[in-house]
Order: sequence, then structure tokens, then C-alpha cells
Amino acid sequence: MKVLETVELTKIYQMGEVSVTALDGVNLSISRGQFVAIMGPSGSGKSTLLHLMGGLDTPTSGEVFLAGQALSKLNDDQITLLRRQKVGFIFQFYNLLPTLSAAENVALPLIIDGKRFPQYEDKVWQLLELVNLTDRSQHRPDQLSGGQQQRVAIARAFINNPEIVLADEPTGNLDSRSGSVILDLLRKACKEFSTTIVMVTHDPRAASYANRVIFLKDGCIVDQLENGENGIQVTKIMDIMAKLEL
Repeated sequence: MKVLETVELTKIYQMGEVSVTALDGVNLSISRGQFVAIMGPSGSGKSTLLHLMGGLDTPTSGEVFLAGQALSKLNDDQITLLRRQKVGFIFQFYNLLPTLSAAENVALPLIIDGKRFPQYEDKVWQLLELVNLTDRSQHRPDQLSGGQQQRVAIARAFINNPEIVLADEPTGNLDSRSGSVILDLLRKACKEFSTTIVMVTHDPRAASYANRVIFLKDGCIVDQLENGENGIQVTKIMDIMAKLEL
């Protein structure tokens, strides 16, 4: 079942008198439970694509279907509600609130939605167990390592049982060991919750954890790899990157 689709998606930025095409007619369909990596060089349009998929930006033309709904048909409030109910986000810089504990940061989307923390304590604890942070539940972000903060961000992304999780360079600020832990957790969460994960990355090692890799260049999809549930060999990803001069 398709949970995310783009149709002739185009984004053009106006920089003074110069028009810059970030995306050029991208057609993409992503099914429930897929772990998809989007790769490409700086300026290829991968972060723009992720932002349009999540309704964080609007296209110049084309359409995004998110959880079965055409975003162009929704107003800002409706898109915000759809994001809150159907989408989880993981960013490179964690975006945790410094005054809240790890458990409170995980529960933050519920709190914003007007729900009371005690009613969802079991759910928060389950997610902290998933990311191996139950012993850090009362620690604030400044008391956690970068890898631990990103694990809190992953738990937070899954608190509302989203259909889709969008991750923008989730291991970009981490060392290789911490990055591997994060990628293992994303793959585990994808399998356990059947959640669709779309991850932007420039790192072929990170992309190898996905079961589908999409390559962008100059705002267009130029190639892709797919390999069921078992991830994709780094060498295959690097071969395509070399061929495409990415």
C-alpha cells in the first residue's frame, strides 16, 4: 500500500533574478514498511524533497500525497494536524528542548496535542526501552551524549505511531559507532512497527541499512537500488555513485 507519493514534483527557488531548480518533475512512490534512503551530492535536491514530502514546504508545481491525502488540497492547519498525527521527524541536530528530561522530550508531541503525560507513561517507557535509554529517562539533553540525544529524538518520532518517519541526515553529527546504533534502531523500528522510513543521507554506509536507495542528481531521480528486507551492499551503492559521478 502506498503511503507516500510524489507526482511531477517541482521546486524552483528565486534568488534575485536567478531561478534555481531544486527538484525537476520527481515521480516517486513509497510503500508501507519500506526503509528508503535518498542519496545525492550537496545541492541535488534531497533535503528539499524530504521537506516537501513532510509538508514543511510547498512545491512550485506537482503534488505530494501523504497518507492518502493530497497536500495541495489542505490548508496550513490541516497540514499541521496531518503531520502531527501521521508523520515523525528526525533531524540532524536532535531539536530537543533543553529544560525537559529525556522522557518529557519523547512525550512532547503528545503534550503539544493536549494529552496528559501520565496517560502515556507506558508508551514513553516502551520507546525508551527500544532505544536503550530507560536509565537516562530523567536526564536533560545536556546530560546526554550526542548519540543518546539522537536516540531520544528517534523515540519521540515514534510516540504518535506515525505511518511515516522522515529523517534528515540522522547520523550526520555522530561518530561511526553511534551512527551504527542509530541506523540499527531505525531498521528495528521499521520492522517492529511497519513504519515507512525515508532517510536523506550522503553516506553510503548509512544508506546500506535501507532496503531501497534512491539516487538524486540535479533535482531528478537518476537511479535506484532495492533489496527486500536485508539492506544493500555498500559496494553496490558506491558503484552507482561512481557511475553517476555523485
